[in-house]
Amino acid sequence: MLTVLRTTWPLLLGILFLMVGNGMQGTLLGIRGAIEGITTTEMSVVMSAYFGGFLLGSRLVPDMIQKVGHVRVFAALASMISSVLILYAAYPHWIFWAAMRLGIGFCFSGVYITAESWLNAGARNETRGQALSAYMIVQMLGIIAAQVLMNIGDPAGYLLFVIPSVLVSLSFLPILLSRQPAPQFATIKRMSFARLFQVSPLGCIGMFLMGGVFSAIFGMASVWGSLRGLSVTEISAFVAAIYIGGLVLQYPVGWFSDHNDRRMIVMVMSFIGLVVSFATLYLQPGIWGLLTSAAIIGGVANPVYSLLLAYTNDFLDDSDMAAASAGLLFINGIGAITGPLITGWLMSRLGSEGFWVYIGVLLTLLTLYAGWRRMRRPAPTMDQNFAVIAPSATPIAIEAALENAGPDEPAKATP
Repeated sequence: MLTVLRTTWPLLLGILFLMVGNGMQGTLLGIRGAIEGITTTEMSVVMSAYFGGFLLGSRLVPDMIQKVGHVRVFAALASMISSVLILYAAYPHWIFWAAMRLGIGFCFSGVYITAESWLNAGARNETRGQALSAYMIVQMLGIIAAQVLMNIGDPAGYLLFVIPSVLVSLSFLPILLSRQPAPQFATIKRMSFARLFQVSPLGCIGMFLMGGVFSAIFGMASVWGSLRGLSVTEISAFVAAIYIGGLVLQYPVGWFSDHNDRRMIVMVMSFIGLVVSFATLYLQPGIWGLLTSAAIIGGVANPVYSLLLAYTNDFLDDSDMAAASAGLLFINGIGAITGPLITGWLMSRLGSEGFWVYIGVLLTLLTLYAGWRRMRRPAPTMDQNFAVIAPSATPIAIEAALENAGPDEPAKATP
């Protein structure tokens, strides 16, 4: 791991700055929106726009890279992110914010694709798995660090918008000045959704549902906290707890899934999440209870996302995994776009409790569907080991992670 850090630290440092900037803007807008009197429904549109832009970027940015190259695409998109982060405070109107979030989602998708391409190309076969693990850890740590920085300024002021803008600008330096040459970029082939659903109905339905869960957590947690009346410190701690839970549980859940039926683990993890969601809704705990709930929900959402990818790839040949993963990410993106919109609608009708109702209902549906799928066909042979993948990863990182996960032994025929 030390060798990996020594050779990839410029890229990882740049990614860390990017994640801090992204983590700050999501939390900050939810808090600032309440201060500006923007309604919950309007904020749900703002938050949903990011995931729409991210999905659009994942489809269009690869063509941009092929035409003008990694360096130009990265510099252009990162410059746009830095500008937008300051413009939020210049005109706090929900329509303007939604347009800016759409653009910044597109840009973040592009810079992630570019950075992940560089990281993947620069790692040797024997160190690529460690490099990708370091990348996923840095992503989580960046968002957690962003929540700490939320407490050094007044969200009603300008400083908290300047800090992420500066950090994103600084992310240019270690990445663009790296001695590592820009890699060749190959477009990932596509798989039809009909074929993908035929391969893994649970993968498709599960990724759609988890897209809604993840976008509610990432996009609406700060809006929920403001509606609930939490302080800035409490909201930032709540968001940080979500990612700490995901960081801690990814690896043990992954190890367990490589030795057991992944559908059972998806079902059990989702059941734990729904119990916690409805228990939080019913008990209305204090801040420490909320932090515990956040850590558990994060510990469920992140591993289940990776489990669904691994389960789908258990049915595929190596040549089809990248195409299937790209299709699953698109399905996840559709679910992510709808997540904040439905959550905002529920919160406008039910109050802050709508946040937990939405997450609990989605996890209930996933629990029931995973249990039903267990009765429909036998478990596949574990042809693909679990790969730790963050929900914000692009097809580039996922393809590399799946290549490195690989089977421990030659695969047996799938029943």
